[in-house]
Amino acid sequence: MKEQIGDFPLQIKISFQKVIEVYKQQLENGIGGISREYIEKILEYIESFPQLTEGIEDPAELIELREPIKILLDDIFPNILSSNEIKTASVPYHNIFFNRSKRLKGIMQNAGEDFTLEMRNMDENMYYIQACIHILNDYYGYDIDFSRPLYYDIPDKNGIVHHYRIATNGDFVNLEPTDKAKKISEEDVDRLIQNFENVSVWKEIFPPQSWIFSGFVILNLTDVTMDEAISELKTTLLFEKASQKDELLKLQKIFRSIYKIPDLRVGFTVYNSQDSVFEKMEGKDAYSFILREKQESDCKSGLCEEGFRKLFEERSLFSIPNVKAYAQKNNNNMLSQQLLSNDVKSCILAPVIKNNKLLGILELVSTRKNELNSINTIKLDEILPYISTAVDRNRTEFENRIKAVIQSECTSIHPSVLWVFEKEAKKFIRDFDEDGLASFKDIVFKDIFPLYGQIDVVGSSEARNQAIQKDLLNQLKIIVKIIDKAYEKEKLPIYEQVKFRIADFRKELKESLNASSEQKVFNLLKKEVNPIMSHLKKQSPDLKEMVTAYQKELNPETGIIYNHRKNYDETVQQINRTMSRYIDRKQVQAQEIYPHYFERYKTDGVDHNIYIGASMAQNKPFNKVYLYNLRLWQLSTMIEMENRFYQLQEDTPIKLEAASLILVFNSTLSIRYRMDEKKFDVDGTYNARYEIIKKRIDKAFIKNTEERITQKGKIAIIYSQRGDEREYLRYIKYLQAKKYLGEEVEILELEDVQGVVGLKAIRVNILYTPDEADPEKTITYEDLMQELN
Repeated sequence: MKEQIGDFPLQIKISFQKVIEVYKQQLENGIGGISREYIEKILEYIESFPQLTEGIEDPAELIELREPIKILLDDIFPNILSSNEIKTASVPYHNIFFNRSKRLKGIMQNAGEDFTLEMRNMDENMYYIQACIHILNDYYGYDIDFSRPLYYDIPDKNGIVHHYRIATNGDFVNLEPTDKAKKISEEDVDRLIQNFENVSVWKEIFPPQSWIFSGFVILNLTDVTMDEAISELKTTLLFEKASQKDELLKLQKIFRSIYKIPDLRVGFTVYNSQDSVFEKMEGKDAYSFILREKQESDCKSGLCEEGFRKLFEERSLFSIPNVKAYAQKNNNNMLSQQLLSNDVKSCILAPVIKNNKLLGILELVSTRKNELNSINTIKLDEILPYISTAVDRNRTEFENRIKAVIQSECTSIHPSVLWVFEKEAKKFIRDFDEDGLASFKDIVFKDIFPLYGQIDVVGSSEARNQAIQKDLLNQLKIIVKIIDKAYEKEKLPIYEQVKFRIADFRKELKESLNASSEQKVFNLLKKEVNPIMSHLKKQSPDLKEMVTAYQKELNPETGIIYNHRKNYDETVQQINRTMSRYIDRKQVQAQEIYPHYFERYKTDGVDHNIYIGASMAQNKPFNKVYLYNLRLWQLSTMIEMENRFYQLQEDTPIKLEAASLILVFNSTLSIRYRMDEKKFDVDGTYNARYEIIKKRIDKAFIKNTEERITQKGKIAIIYSQRGDEREYLRYIKYLQAKKYLGEEVEILELEDVQGVVGLKAIRVNILYTPDEADPEKTITYEDLMQELN
């Protein structure tokens, strides 16, 4: 026939011979009465159209023969069912359909002129293979099961895609080999079965155009849109891993298909049982029609009495078919306001429940009244259990994320040593399951090499005190201006007395800021100044304006101006965040050298501890070369952190300076994770010496001087063994070649501090890279200060 699939095993002829044979057989069997007369007239009429028996090769002839075909197939396509059945005669493996039922014609018309009917998940190769399997089963008598559901996906006039399952009737088909056909052996069949998806093998054994198909098939379509939507919903909710936005869009598309509403919208509101409030779902893409822009709301005030009863007490669905009428009935309550402001005219609110716990509210909304109502809520009965499972899973995943953040930010269990804790946890569970008694023992790592480093804000206490001092002096200056203005209007002695007290405080603050200065000013403000301010606000408009402007400057919690202190705190916080993130990223690379324990913590800067040794790594031999690599990594990373420290200050409100040090400890020690304190600590009296050095070293002086070992623009490496000195001088020489460090290398002895004697230090100047885009350009600390200032 024309428009054949050229590369196809079957030559196809549309023939109605088998239908005619069935009618003739009925006459031979002695059928009588009206039925016999009816069949005789059909056969007599059909004799005028020999093509129906001989076979039609040109599909265009189907149009010309439309009437006789319709009469011939009238028993198979009864007109009385044509408006209900979705049915057609078809040429298999071709998009050729004829004698379609009225309902199918309507469906195709609504799909649009440009729509082409295609079977889902079928291509030319699969068509070829399926045709060959038909030959094996129908002609050779094999029973090869290749059945699978077949579907057509057809949009309606609103663009909503409906899914139709196809049932095929092949009673009126005949297969015959041509002279091109090959004889099929058992070995051929075995080979075909082993190469199901290899179409070239099938083409070899069943050459193109080697068989003749004569007849037609009947397709019965069943609308399974609801079933398909539920199936797709299961996949989306339970199995697929997509971005939240994509998941929500797909969910919305599925609900539109189920409800046949092209612009239906979907929202979700979380129920926080701990605080008894509605909350927005985690993630910026989630939307709540109950809350809109609010982050949370009380449950009772967010719903009406009936809605609260149904959703919370009865755990049943709550529908509002006419939101406008609902608003009038409920005095325009909060829920109706939120819905109307979103152009919602009807909606369904469904409780999402798992293990008898309310997890949240699923929201389906429409822009037309009565479109969502108590009748079509029944469609959610099949769906809600899957949504409940998905919401419960998402909540569990979020809680796990919270635990992970807590572990990362609030405890000291680093991923590199998690395996030891997991091992002890398994033992804990086994012991508990065995006799109900178990204890999580302290975990000890022996023969560990420690590394310690810090980058600290120089003179942080002085900088903080200066910020406090400036704020207090500024506040007292503003108060004096207000009191002077008040004295012009009302010469009260109390104004002079308060001015006198303020003058004393300002003099004291200018000279120095001690521990009690802030508290003294606070007491003055609370007991004397604030009552006067309350009085002055009522005296005149200009005084009220001055007092209001003053009060806007105050920190609402302390009642003190916080500008300079805020600049200092925000700068330190920004520096610490940047430094912490930087060393955290670098630490990921360092773990590739050798697994080790790492922790860092923020003070007026960032300190870090590293512990490395065989007992901390799982099934990986330890060699000191890993320690040397990690020491070099630490030194270069500390220099890079100093660079970041100054680079980010281009945009900070105040400028701060840094000093860095590294402590080299040559001996190994033991560390213990103390369960009661939930942190690692050195184990044993001798090992405690290391902790003492860490706490006191940054305050140490160079021997016989009053100069601190930590200095701006330099990094200090503290050590006690001659071998450590040689090792770090090698690293310094290497980093000088890389333009990390300058040529000013000092070897110094330190003054003894309490409990610590015999320490030395290498101190070397750092070269800075002011422009990240030009890493080759390096400058000294002095040049850097000129650029920054």
